[in-house]
Parts: sequence; structure tokens; C-alpha cells
Amino acid sequence: MFNIKNYGSSSEDDSENEGTNTENSNETMLTHLKPVDSSLSLAKKMEICSAPLVTPTNNEDERVLVNNNQELMHNPKYEELFAPTYGPENPFQTQQMKATRNMLSGYVERAHISEFQFENQRRTFTSYGFAIDPSTEPTTDEKGDAIVVSAMIAPPVETEGKTVFETIKKRPLDKKKRNKNDKPEDVTGFLGPWGGYEGERRVMKPEGDEAKELEEILAKRQKKGKVDDDKPLEEKCILHIDKATDYLGRSWIEAPRSETQLRSDTPPDKCFLPKAHIFTWKGHTKGVAAVRWYPNTAHLMLSAGMDCRVKIWEVYGDRRCVRTYFGHRQAVRDVNFNNSGKKFLSAAYDRYIKLWDTETGDCISRFTSRKVPYCAKFHPDEDKQHLFVAGTSDKKIICWDTRSGEIVQEYDRHLGAVNTITFVDDNRRFVSTSDDKSLRVWEW
Repeated sequence: MFNIKNYGSSSEDDSENEGTNTENSNETMLTHLKPVDSSLSLAKKMEICSAPLVTPTNNEDERVLVNNNQELMHNPKYEELFAPTYGPENPFQTQQMKATRNMLSGYVERAHISEFQFENQRRTFTSYGFAIDPSTEPTTDEKGDAIVVSAMIAPPVETEGKTVFETIKKRPLDKKKRNKNDKPEDVTGFLGPWGGYEGERRVMKPEGDEAKELEEILAKRQKKGKVDDDKPLEEKCILHIDKATDYLGRSWIEAPRSETQLRSDTPPDKCFLPKAHIFTWKGHTKGVAAVRWYPNTAHLMLSAGMDCRVKIWEVYGDRRCVRTYFGHRQAVRDVNFNNSGKKFLSAAYDRYIKLWDTETGDCISRFTSRKVPYCAKFHPDEDKQHLFVAGTSDKKIICWDTRSGEIVQEYDRHLGAVNTITFVDDNRRFVSTSDDKSLRVWEW
């Protein structure tokens, strides 16, 4: 019976073993279809980690600095740089050297103080040599607060420990008495806020040594300053040609007849713009301010130079300098012929306008308004050739009569110096230009 029982149990075990073997074989056959185990996968091994685990270094340890070293090989912290020195205490160090510091020069901590009190104590220390010690707390004792005294300035006795802001004993002359009369009914003696002080002197004149020194200074200034001579310069002229007349007795001022026809009134057949350089007249030592042609014929040319001279030149023939006129102390600004050309005006910076005889070189008359004339021009009408106008530096246009030498008319509406004058509308009006950026039309 026992054998039969065992037989049956053994067959059951075999069947169970066979079942497990078949299951295992099935699993092995499907292994390639299952996902790979995460522990055996290469994906994690090839994955990039942005924050890998790093073994911490020992950076928290302080480094010891040796005083004998002349250079540092790393960037130390402040606590390391100013840490107390290891070793025995130095007996020769002072209390200031032993004190704790949070910066190179000492120990700094935040404090709140009034700006007024700070400036008050600073100015008191600068002026009087003492100030309240800010490191001590204020007390209510009779002794008062601790005071810091300067070794350079001795505190004055009259301050009595007061600051510059506190009032000191007033001196008797600090406040002067004013003359007061505020009564409006007093018409003649009313002063109001304009009343001066008692004993006040409005005009102070130096006396004694000061007066002598002032006189010496003024005398030196007068010597250094340029003395303006208002007297007119003596006029003269120089004739640069051999004779003033030709073999027929004709004056040099008359138009030439042989070289060109200047007396004909008929216009030329052709007119053209000048394109070629023909000639250069040289004779002035400085710049030329103005050039004027001889009326009608233009066979002579008048030039005003900055060398205080006026020259007249030939336009045809040898193109010589015929005559030089001397009569101005300063540069000549403008020149102008009359209608006939026998007279001309010269205006210069010496404040004189002079009327000259063109042929003889004589100065006929002089005109001045004590101002610099910038331009001068005759009236174009034949019956008004004795009148001329001049623009001056004092913003005026002045009309003179050459017969009497007196001023006939003044035009004073410009706001700057008058530079030019031009007659228009059949000489019934004239236009003036000025430094005030305006052109004005005037009735004659």
C-alpha cells in the first residue's frame, strides 16, 4: 500500500515539474519581446547629467597668512587678511593697534547725526579750536560734555565755550542806527526804506598816502595809454609824373584822345564780360578799402588805402600812379568823386572827411562829427553838388554843405553803424545799409 501511495505522489510531482519546465521554456522563447531591465539598460549610463555629484573640497578652512610674504597667491577674505596674529602677544603694541578693526584705518559703524550739528561743531573747531567729543554721551552734569581741543589753535577767551552759531557778546558798533522817517505826510523829509545810517559817508575819498599812490597809478596809465591827437594832419600831395600838362598844355586829368575814343556818346558795337587778367596796379603798402572810377570816361582810378593814403592811377597807356594824397592819420575807408571828377571826398578812421581838388591835390575843406565816417557820397543832381551825405559809426546819416561847412540834415533811425548809401528814384530818395541788418529808404 505504501508503495502504491508513493507511486501516485511521484507521478504528481513529475507532472508538476513538467508544467514548470514548459512555462520556463515559453518565457525564454518570449524574452526578446520583453523590455530591457532598467538596471541593465545603457540609456542611463549614456545620459548627460547637468548637475553631477561633486566631492566637496575643504574651502571652508581658513588659510594662514605669513606677515613676511610680499605677495598673495590667492584672493583672501577680509577676516583672513585682518585676523589676529597667531603667537605670543606683542608687548610693544599700543591700544590703538590692539583695537579691533573692520577696515584698514579703524572701526566704522553707522551713526545718525544732524547735519546742522555736524557743521556747527566742525566750523567751531576750525574757528575756535574746540568741539564737543562725539564719542561721549551727553550728560546733565555741571561739567558738561567732553570737549576736544585743537593743538594748533588756542580757544579765545571771549567765546566762553560757545559755538559759532551761538550768540557771543555783541559789540557796540555791530549794529548801526538808521535814519528813520516813515511819516508819509512829511513830503520833503520822508526817507522810508532808503534812509541811510547815522554818520554814513556816501562818497569816500582817499587821503594821505593812499591819495598819492592813486595819483601815481593814474599817471602811469595815462602814459601807457595811446594819446589821440584830434588835430587834423597837414595835407600834402606828390605828383609822380614829370609834368602836369602835355605839350599842348592839356592837364593830366583830361581824357586821352590817341589811344581810345572816350568822348563819343555812341555805344560800342560789342560788349563782353572781362575774362582775362590785364594788369595789376601796385603802390599801396597795406590793403585797399575802396576803388572809384573817374566819372563819364573812367580813364582814371581813385583808390583808398589802409596805409592812410589816397592814390589816383592811369587806366590807359603806361598805367602809372599819377598822384598820391596825404592827409589822414588813420586808414581811409571810402572815397567818392563829384559829377565832374574835379573834386572828391575821402573818409577815414581818424573821424575826418576831407574835400580834395583832384588836379592840384589841395585840401579844400574838412568835416567832422567826432565819429568815424564809414561812407561818403555827393548828391548826383547838378544843382546839389555842394551837398553830400556820410554814414557814421553813431548810427546816423549826416548831410553837410561844402560851401558853409555846416550840417544841414541828420537821419537817425538806424540801430547800427551805416555802411553804404545809394541814390534811387531820380535822386529823390536814397537807400542806406547798416550793421543792424536793415535797409532803409529815405526821402531827400
